[in-house]
Amino acid sequence: MRTSNRPPHDSSRTRVAVRLLAAVLVLFVGADHYYEYAVDQYQVLPTIGTLFLLNFISAIAVGLALLLPLERLFRRLGGALTRLAAVSGFGIAATSLIALLVSEQTRLFGFMELNYRPTILVALSSEAAAAAAAAALFVLTVVASRSQGLPPRLQAAASSPAGA
Repeated sequence: MRTSNRPPHDSSRTRVAVRLLAAVLVLFVGADHYYEYAVDQYQVLPTIGTLFLLNFISAIAVGLALLLPLERLFRRLGGALTRLAAVSGFGIAATSLIALLVSEQTRLFGFMELNYRPTILVALSSEAAAAAAAAALFVLTVVASRSQGLPPRLQAAASSPAGA
């Protein structure tokens, strides 16, 4: 029974929102790589073409995993699988971003981007946003998993910004 008129702090809503955002952004990163692979003819570039296709496949797998209710499907391992998917999403986005920034300055696997055309600007912004969202999701899931073992009144303190 609640003794306050204030609504209970619900960090699970925040986690769900960040998880959906991370999933959509990781899926977008994959779709962007497929677009460049198929439409911008990156498939003809040795090594780069293969990496773009692998980025697409891995981003789709991780993005879909983030959309699945892993905690319900794999009760004991669900939290760990969600954290793994978050770290994987971060890895895909961050390494894509780093590789793009490197290829703007020097040759990467024999290929160099020559300018910041709209496609590159979209890639830079989506990869940065996906990396940030996936990192935030990882932090939120770690905090939530640590507070699950606490008594109910301490769980609220641990999940609030003041309790961190």
